[in-house]
Amino acid sequence: METNVETMKKNIKALLTDVDLFSRKVIRRPLRPYQLEPARAIVDSILNRQGLTISVMMARQAGKNELSAQLECYLLNLFLRVPSNIIKCAPTFKPQIINSKQRLEQMLNNSWNASEWKSEWSYIIRLGEARCLFFSADESSNVVGATAHIVMEFDEAQDIAVLKHDKDFVPMAATTNCTRVYYGTSWHNDTLLEQVKQKNLELEKKDGRRRVFAYPWWVVAEHNSLYGKFVEGEQARLGDSHPLFRTQFKLESLGGTLGFLSVQQRRQMQGDHPRQSGPTDGAVYVAGVDIAGKDEEAADAALRSLKPQRDSTVITIARLDFSLVSDLVVEPRVCVVEHYYWTGRSHREQYEGMLDVLRAIWGCARVVVDATGIGAGVADFLTAALGDGVVEEFVFTSASKSKLGYGLLAAVNSGRFKMYAPDGSEECQEFWRQCEKAEYTVGANQTLNFYVPEREGHDDFLISAALVVQAAAGHGVAPAGEVIRRPVEYDDGRY
Repeated sequence: METNVETMKKNIKALLTDVDLFSRKVIRRPLRPYQLEPARAIVDSILNRQGLTISVMMARQAGKNELSAQLECYLLNLFLRVPSNIIKCAPTFKPQIINSKQRLEQMLNNSWNASEWKSEWSYIIRLGEARCLFFSADESSNVVGATAHIVMEFDEAQDIAVLKHDKDFVPMAATTNCTRVYYGTSWHNDTLLEQVKQKNLELEKKDGRRRVFAYPWWVVAEHNSLYGKFVEGEQARLGDSHPLFRTQFKLESLGGTLGFLSVQQRRQMQGDHPRQSGPTDGAVYVAGVDIAGKDEEAADAALRSLKPQRDSTVITIARLDFSLVSDLVVEPRVCVVEHYYWTGRSHREQYEGMLDVLRAIWGCARVVVDATGIGAGVADFLTAALGDGVVEEFVFTSASKSKLGYGLLAAVNSGRFKMYAPDGSEECQEFWRQCEKAEYTVGANQTLNFYVPEREGHDDFLISAALVVQAAAGHGVAPAGEVIRRPVEYDDGRY
């Protein structure tokens, strides 16, 4: 007759035969079908010593971190009597590696392992003889020396430098032919994750072995209606063609250099309201001011005819339309009603003109002004004259410009940015020319740079338009991209 110990051993052995059973019976948070597919492929590669390289791409908040943590917990239990390592790396130690370590600890606090696992040296989790080592893949980190025996995982692989990966991490799996797993979302063609994906697609054609697992948002929504509603809200807010929506939810990779505003987007920007020379009673107006460099050789149209590529100070005036604001739409519509276009004026000459335009004529409630470099003096003057409650001094950095570009795209894609009806003016024509010629590039950490190529002229109207959207976002409503939304709530608390 079987003893209780023997029965328990048989039960344990049975539950370790399949990651799905382990997920359901031990962790008690069942993995969804789209999580189980890559989990089983990874386990199969590990147990059969195939040493596959596998890419797992899931839409944002679809549960890739849950998958990774449960897989680590399962593997530690499988190998707990074997001196062996799992290696997990992410672009940063804080917060990404810390979060990953905490997720694994949460998984290990189950009825089997709660009193058995240990934390060592702040970056190691041990269960029996098996360990999970957590490393930062930041380019300045020192991680040489570890060996991966069970599996090597790369979280947010699209943000890990290829050189760092090749030099410091790949050798860790060399002597063991260890399975490698790359998690993340799409970004651009030069990322580590996209390179791994493309290589895997080539290998799949040769041997028919699946290595690429990609689950865009609509696949996830089939299994979680709350998630579907959340993403539909983001689609309405950002627009289907927004770079973040395309990459994070649709899993589309972006090229290196692309047109910033498509024909469809430019059509969407066109309003039917007339240009205005002055305000309407009761309306709220905001302004975006892009500052030009100093040139006192000539002024305005005369200088532009001689130097058509000369940078200009552009002031964009917009009326805010709050009729669409609701629980779902938290930003007002931005209706551009006037442009001021000054070329060759000294900053001293611009002071009085700006004050007259912004305060006396339009009574702007919010003004966002370029305070970068030589624009700092003008920005200080406007702040002193109008007050820091009205003026936001905007300093351009790669991060701040990226945020500005995303904000403009969100306003365009959601139908919240409208240009006055064509009037044949030089300002109107130059605005649309810059919108047509503008390009953008994407870099590490989802940084977006938008501009008009130097060969095509300047981007002063485009930048001024982005600044006026920023001004609208700061007028009593949450800025686009910074709205604190209720998080996606899963019944089982998964992430």
